[in-house]
Amino acid sequence: MALPLGLIAGNGRFPFLVAEEARRLGRPVVATAIEGETDPALSECVAQLHWMKLGQIKKTIALFNEAGVTDAVMAGQVKHVSIFDLRHLDLTAVKLLATLPNKKTDTLLGAVADEFARHGIRFQSSIAYLSHLLAPAACLVGKPTKDQERDIAFGWTIAKALAGLDLGQTVCVKDQAVLAVEAIEGTDACIRRAGEFVSGFTVVKVAKPGQDLRFDVPVVGSRTLESLKTARAAVLAVQAGKTLLFDKDVFIEEAQSMNLVVVGREDLPC
Repeated sequence: MALPLGLIAGNGRFPFLVAEEARRLGRPVVATAIEGETDPALSECVAQLHWMKLGQIKKTIALFNEAGVTDAVMAGQVKHVSIFDLRHLDLTAVKLLATLPNKKTDTLLGAVADEFARHGIRFQSSIAYLSHLLAPAACLVGKPTKDQERDIAFGWTIAKALAGLDLGQTVCVKDQAVLAVEAIEGTDACIRRAGEFVSGFTVVKVAKPGQDLRFDVPVVGSRTLESLKTARAAVLAVQAGKTLLFDKDVFIEEAQSMNLVVVGREDLPC
């Protein structure tokens, strides 16, 4: 029997898709669910589901070790503002935080991954089981106008600079003016904020330079489309080969119904 895959599950569809694909490949999944984040329905897709409070690192490591887990995946969003809630951190997490130079996503999750590795648990790429959902380099829905192509190129430069600082990965632009940039609030809030100013704008979402594929991989899905629809955005451009399109066929069908242009773009000089 295949060794179990450990899954640290946040919210959204991401952990479901990883669990379903691992199960299809004959690999049992031992998952930890985060209280207040993970959908309880995940229990139907995994061999074991254990509930944890955010920051219970020692307990999660012990559970994985007991189950024979040597490979694990982080999947699903956890609200970044949760780093300010220290009530449930165990001693291991408190010690980790005390050693960090900052609380950027890569810094935090990299330290957590190193701690798991010290106990024989290696984090795999978050896309290890979902490469078939990566956005290709193509016009996926519709085709941008010349003005929209200019906004994509302009927004790409800004988004890459933003991502390089590990601040966010999304920027909203129109007529080569920046409407909103993503920070700790997340992509959906960034898009909705842009919609407070104008409609018909372009959203660009990229991977970080040297993206660590173990965590914080760019993702778009039904929630993204809801935000784009509410904000009356016109274009979504994502980085090809690095961005996951959840429920790809449904995503494209819904984008078409919204008359939203969706482009997968290679990371070329702008």
